[in-house]
Amino acid sequence: MEFEKTVLFQLDDIEKASVLKVIREVYYSLEEKGYNPINQLVGYLISGDPGYISSYQDARRKIIELDRSKIVEVLLKDFAKDL
Repeated sequence: MEFEKTVLFQLDDIEKASVLKVIREVYYSLEEKGYNPINQLVGYLISGDPGYISSYQDARRKIIELDRSKIVEVLLKDFAKDL
């Protein structure tokens, strides 16, 4: 039976999935409001100014709960895995 196997999760994997989920949600919220999500997210990540992120669908609240350096780290690691 498949369900008898123990599955180990790395905290990094869970954290990565959580960060990517928030980025995805914020991206789609910005896009839905008519913004260029890449430009807005880059502006936020560089400046730290949450004004770059719309409050639509709680996008601003979601993104400011994450450490900006952790967002960059996760995005770079996700990018580098395909190299």
